[in-house]
Amino acid sequence: MTVPRIDIDTLRRLPKAVLHDHLDGGLRPATLVELAATVGHTLPTTDPDALAVWYYEAANSGDLVRYIATFEHTLAVMQTREGLLRTAEEYVLDLAADGVVYGEVRYAPELMVNGGLSLPEVVETVQEGLAAGMAKAAAAGTPVRVGTLLCGMRMFDRTREIAGLAVAFRDAGVVGFDIAGAEDGFPPADHLAAFEHLRAESVPFTIHAGEAHGLPSIHQALQVCGAQRIGHGVRITEDIVDGKLGRLASWVRDRRVALEMCPTSNLQTGAAESIAEHPITALRDLGFRVTLNTDNRLVSGTTMTREMSLLVEEAGWTAEDLRTVTVNALKSAFIPFDERTALIRDVVLPGYEAAL
Repeated sequence: MTVPRIDIDTLRRLPKAVLHDHLDGGLRPATLVELAATVGHTLPTTDPDALAVWYYEAANSGDLVRYIATFEHTLAVMQTREGLLRTAEEYVLDLAADGVVYGEVRYAPELMVNGGLSLPEVVETVQEGLAAGMAKAAAAGTPVRVGTLLCGMRMFDRTREIAGLAVAFRDAGVVGFDIAGAEDGFPPADHLAAFEHLRAESVPFTIHAGEAHGLPSIHQALQVCGAQRIGHGVRITEDIVDGKLGRLASWVRDRRVALEMCPTSNLQTGAAESIAEHPITALRDLGFRVTLNTDNRLVSGTTMTREMSLLVEEAGWTAEDLRTVTVNALKSAFIPFDERTALIRDVVLPGYEAAL
């Protein structure tokens, strides 16, 4: 029996949840152009449409390090209070316009202090911008809840300090922690002091693992560092042979460790070959708790609606599949259980019924 195709307008209306999305990877091209002019930063082009194309093409190198290098321009305009307020507010409004009802935004405060702001001032400013965006979205009838993950950069030595910042702002909108940056050559276990502090303070964290490096990275993230979720995790498939799960893959599936999968981004960095063959579908079929995410909306030229559309068109996903990954995301969100349950019961499930 042929499964009815889900049109793009229907997909846009579906309530969505995103757990893996970088603030500095999701600026509006027009905003980037305007802010760059204000701070005197030179961009590859000052035409917003051409800049969006440049980002997408520059990120399609198949190499994670080159992919990360595209952030030079967005970070250049996120060093001032004005730049952070605007990008944070617009971030929320863009999620709301895409049908997102819950999002977790992550960024590295240590990369945003070149304009003279202190680390706490960076966090306070971003939270102020996010709050303004949430207020405007609610007033427009498209409410969205956004929590913050603070990232420590795994190639630098400030992860313990940033973990302390996450603890300090845990009651001010920061819901968790992550380490980001080049994965290969910078193992999670190098940052045990940060993770031990977070565990001692009962602050949840995720770790980028299993994207540019394989099973040892995932193993360290989970069994040595104690991560509650895995950022990307596509290479867990290396522990699955002919449908039979190895010990690590079994641990991830059986303990419902959420995999924050980002199909378009994974194609760009060479972690996957196509949407049709992306591990998210096979892992879904094997019972893993997979979630669908954008990673970097500007850099990948994507939205949650687009990611859903690609899976529908190229991997045969159904509305039920999309609902499942949305519920998966909320089950593993870093907010209290009762809030997660309410979003699923009162927003996501009724939203799917209304849209379909």
